[in-house]
Amino acid sequence: MDFGITGKIALVAAASKGLGRAVAEALAAEGASLVLCARGEEALQQTAAAIEAAHGGPVLAVAADLSTGAGVARVTQAAFERFGRVDILVTNTGGPPAGTFAQHSPEAWQAATNQLLTSVVELTRAVLPGMQERGWGRILNVTSIAVKQPVAGLMLSNSLRAAVTGMARTLATEVAPFGITVNNILPGYTRTDRVEHLAQATAEREGISPEEATARWTREIPMQRLGEPAEFAALAAFLCSARASYITGTSIPVDGGWIKALL
Repeated sequence: MDFGITGKIALVAAASKGLGRAVAEALAAEGASLVLCARGEEALQQTAAAIEAAHGGPVLAVAADLSTGAGVARVTQAAFERFGRVDILVTNTGGPPAGTFAQHSPEAWQAATNQLLTSVVELTRAVLPGMQERGWGRILNVTSIAVKQPVAGLMLSNSLRAAVTGMARTLATEVAPFGITVNNILPGYTRTDRVEHLAQATAEREGISPEEATARWTREIPMQRLGEPAEFAALAAFLCSARASYITGTSIPVDGGWIKALL
């Protein structure tokens, strides 16, 4: 299937590793030019070079902290200077610290808000006017299965990713007449550094080993295994494609059947 995004410009956040990198690779394979950002300069440059070598298209890497206004401005301005526009925006953030309500200070809540919610709002604000002017755009937010079925011990993530979902669903209706889709994609337990960190946090909280924590999650997944980043990226690339032009306002899990809800 031709995804119809050859020559489109895609900005992918937190793209140096894990799910962000997998999505960037999938979009590059479909012919998109890339703007990649992450906080770590060295890992980001290595990822950009690897993707460019593998797929041949242009890749711009911009190190920035998207939880700050300056970081968002740095990335989006670099994208506009190099390519003149952004057609596809994939927002993605690292997960905030695990913990219960009582364990998080006001400062922790503010930091998580900046990381998970404000960064998405400001990236969207920066690229949306151009999408509206051109009459085409794709906005895809990487959130979490926690927005449909909260995960114990993830107070910050459960709360703020739900806020992103509400914003995205409302925005989808507002911008649909401009040919812009807004969707959320919900990773389940996937083989990434984030899941390793969650396993360690669970182990420390419950007095078990990280391996036991991972095994428990695996037993809860009907497919009886963790997901792979490439499996997640396949759906992400489709939702960013021209072929997904009538899909908007959705939150789709890639979780091996972990979520028990009907919707």
